[in-house]
Amino acid sequence: MESIVVTGIGSQLQGVGRLADGRAVFVPGAIPGERVEIEITREKGRFCEASLSAVLEPSPDRIAPICPHAGVCGGCQARHIRYERTLALKGQIVADALTRLGGIDAPNVLDALGCASPDRYRNKAEYPIARQDGCAVIGMHAAASKRVVPLADCPLQASQSVQALEWLAARLNGLACANHLRYLVTRVNRAGALMLVFCADAPVQGELAPLVPALRESLPALKSLYFCQLNRRPAHALDGRCTKLWGADALTETLLGLTFSVSPQSFFQVNPAQTELLYAKALEAAGIEPDCGLNVLDAYCGAGTITLAAARWARFATGIEIVPPAIADAKRNAARNGLSDRARFICADAVREIPRLLAKGERFDAAILDPPRKGADPALLEALVAAEIPTLAYVSCNPATLARDVKILAAGGYRLKWAQPVDMFPWTGHIETVVLMSRYGSR
Repeated sequence: MESIVVTGIGSQLQGVGRLADGRAVFVPGAIPGERVEIEITREKGRFCEASLSAVLEPSPDRIAPICPHAGVCGGCQARHIRYERTLALKGQIVADALTRLGGIDAPNVLDALGCASPDRYRNKAEYPIARQDGCAVIGMHAAASKRVVPLADCPLQASQSVQALEWLAARLNGLACANHLRYLVTRVNRAGALMLVFCADAPVQGELAPLVPALRESLPALKSLYFCQLNRRPAHALDGRCTKLWGADALTETLLGLTFSVSPQSFFQVNPAQTELLYAKALEAAGIEPDCGLNVLDAYCGAGTITLAAARWARFATGIEIVPPAIADAKRNAARNGLSDRARFICADAVREIPRLLAKGERFDAAILDPPRKGADPALLEALVAAEIPTLAYVSCNPATLARDVKILAAGGYRLKWAQPVDMFPWTGHIETVVLMSRYGSR
């Protein structure tokens, strides 16, 4: 045991302090400003990880978690911190990354945009199912583990999703196919309609189909029921073939006044209210406003949500995505919203497609990037630099890879004007950020 003063914050909202020997130590559950007693759990050369044994001098921002599984379930890292303080800490994480990893001196990081309702905000849940201690259980994975923590509720999830969780938890061990079930996935749209997907490692849809009457009676919000037979080594909860068992093919969702169709395997942001804030900041960064007359490029367009939001006001918007089903969804979304004549979607590797478009004489006034957590492909950043696009709006879900890419763009002639953190995932260590990169000589 050793007592330390917590002086900093880690990338997953862990407290950070110094041991007596000078090494940094990361302590989940500790808050900057506290004196805590810790026990070392892992040593990694110049730093250590520790568990929190006791809070000797608590922070005024420490609160009692409303979730009984806080600290055990791996879903939330900050249930013990007052929400307003988590926003400040997340902003600090972004600023620290841009300074240390991005080489930006005193970056202009704006106050994080918080969530008006930081509970019940998720429109999608993936509840893992496993056999433990002789019975089947459903819940969430424990922190840094594949063990399933049985749940009766999750304060992050919509009430319709929790009702479905309760329904299956009460009946799971009475199902003949329970040993083959691996996940229950729920989607809930803003109107409160519910989609359920039973995911299994064997073709047990025949055993699930008879559940439809009971599900409909117990879950009035249910509008769509699917079965997903998982691939042999699934990479995620919906990595397999989906078959509709009952109801609607998809749910309808709205975002920034646009309408989207959300099927089981569609990508759609899990917090619609905060997504609208995030995308509005991305459009602002790109200079997109009504009748702006800009020609806009969206380099990681996915199902076209940002591209179509831009297309309403820009002269024209081009979305590029390497995943064929996403492009198919994007084209359908464009037609659904009457924007097919203002937007196009190209299924290609943007690294190769952007130079090809430039060689044909096309020019872009602004580009939007929304890459995965690993950040943008360095070759794509080089293509954007070579294109000399005046304005880049970068949307990131990982401050570390954002900072890395900002450094590359800065070396290519761009400067960071501002960074806007948006709290898409309250109570967790995740943070989304929009940055405006402006080419020297432009606005």
